[in-house]
Amino acid sequence: MTRLLFRRTALLLVACAGLMLSSLPVWCQEETPPTDTGGGSGDDAVRVPPPVSGQNYPTEFSGDTEENYLRGGFTLSSAYASNVTGTSRPIGDMSYSFWPTIAVDKVTPQLHILLSYSPGFTIYQKTSGYNQANQNVNLNLQYRISPRLSISVQEGFNKSSSIFDQPNPLAASPVSGSPPVIGLGVVAPLADQISNTTSAQLAYQLGEASFIGISGTFGNQHYLDSQQSSELYNTRSTNGSLYYSRRLREKYYVGVNYQYQDILSYQTNSPSTPAQIQTVFAFLSIFLKPTVSISLSGGPQHYAGTQPPFSPVSSWSPLLTVSGSWQGQRTTVAASYSRTVSGAGGLNGIFHSTAVGTSVNWKVSRNWSAAVGATYADNQSLTPLFFSSGGGRSVVGTVSAHRTLGEHTNVQFGYNWTNQTYEQTAAASIPNTNRVFVSLSYQFTRPLQRY
Repeated sequence: MTRLLFRRTALLLVACAGLMLSSLPVWCQEETPPTDTGGGSGDDAVRVPPPVSGQNYPTEFSGDTEENYLRGGFTLSSAYASNVTGTSRPIGDMSYSFWPTIAVDKVTPQLHILLSYSPGFTIYQKTSGYNQANQNVNLNLQYRISPRLSISVQEGFNKSSSIFDQPNPLAASPVSGSPPVIGLGVVAPLADQISNTTSAQLAYQLGEASFIGISGTFGNQHYLDSQQSSELYNTRSTNGSLYYSRRLREKYYVGVNYQYQDILSYQTNSPSTPAQIQTVFAFLSIFLKPTVSISLSGGPQHYAGTQPPFSPVSSWSPLLTVSGSWQGQRTTVAASYSRTVSGAGGLNGIFHSTAVGTSVNWKVSRNWSAAVGATYADNQSLTPLFFSSGGGRSVVGTVSAHRTLGEHTNVQFGYNWTNQTYEQTAAASIPNTNRVFVSLSYQFTRPLQRY
């Protein structure tokens, strides 16, 4: 418990240090190009490259991003799933959901804050015992303390029973250019769970083309009902990193990153597995255009794990990640490949994880658009002798179509699927789960006063 409180305190200190510095006078200093910690679109801005930014690639079409607004509305959805219980005797059922939503996006010369909140209520036609109330909270804050120093804070909280049980099912498979700390693992068809991720990053610009940064992330995935997740493991992770990056010839960014991860997989009345992973990797990011980028990262990883009474396990392994993004006016594409040592959601131990993710959005016409999102993960256990440490694979995907009905109303329909096979995990003994859905949304937007 003391170690956990220390990690939480250290993470909060990173954020608080930046906020305290913001209250100090900003003394006269040499003008330098602004640091774009969000990977903005300006050609002259020094950017934090995707391998160390911790941000997901954008899914909006170029030119569609709005700023300084208050947005509200609701979504009504209905879905049929072929297996809502996740048992060896699949039970298909209809579900009906209601999602009110409110979001604010505020921009000033120093601050950009995006906050959204969407509670959810879902009822089932046959299996009423699985009725639920869900929560979704997301915060993204970027603050320029001085012309050289900036801070960014992200917070994501989700309470649900399924990764698809949310207003926008495509949000289940985001694509990032950063190496994953916890990879995709078991996708429980129906298991109440809470996932929470908090991260903070300080970036300091050393000169016209170089900067350093420090970041910290705390994550938690906890299953609430032991009967629904009898063989699934909770996960707690802490991640800290220090990086240096330099821009070369306007479009090229090179750098190096040191990362320390502390991961604990645990379950009531079962042996837990603490693991430590240290990584040093070099990276190269190329911004072909303001909205087109390609990134490559690689380096060694050292992992160590323990689970009494077994002997500790430790070794070295290579890391490799490749990712890219294209944000156009009619098409957005993001894709990533990673081969890393990490933990895996719902599983116990340390894994050699190979993951592929992709997200594609296409504006077919003025009122029609289509989207595809998919994630593949192959988790091979590096601690096979540990208790309940079997590996396996997961495939998760969504295809959908979106139709604008008017200024405030739209309809979306599509298909979700999961296919997975894991050793020693009965929750994944049903390899296929199919789900079709349709949703109707109403949304209004009010502009906020500009600075």
